[in-house]
Amino acid sequence: MTIPTLEKLQTLKFRGMINALQEQMQSEDYHSLSFEERFALLVDREYSDRENRRLHTRLRQAAFRQQACVQDIDFLIHRGLDKSLMLSLISGTWIHEKLNVLITGPAGVGKSFIASALGHQACMQGYSVRNLRLPPEYFRNSG
Repeated sequence: MTIPTLEKLQTLKFRGMINALQEQMQSEDYHSLSFEERFALLVDREYSDRENRRLHTRLRQAAFRQQACVQDIDFLIHRGLDKSLMLSLISGTWIHEKLNVLITGPAGVGKSFIASALGHQACMQGYSVRNLRLPPEYFRNSG
């Protein structure tokens, strides 16, 4: 019965559930659990696996030039960051409200890092992100 079940799970692309079921079959720790508890563990694993794959896809498609996350932003370094504003940006409400963020400052203060960290946070919150770097000429007034 196990092989046909695993094949059906494979056809349905339930990779997380397959791995969890194989772990349950190989370990005696799960035998004391009820059917409902074991089934809940299978469903939780499948859900987590799918969420992780979606996150991985969003991060890959974002094409960040550097790896950064909001936890790595150092507020002790003086670069004029408003901590309350940054915490507001980290919450992601600006995205939900369809607002824009423009990060400006002199070279070397960490603008790209902060942008990547905010983009990474947005990916974690389920938003799709695309990281683009524009040349300075793009911002110069031509007239």
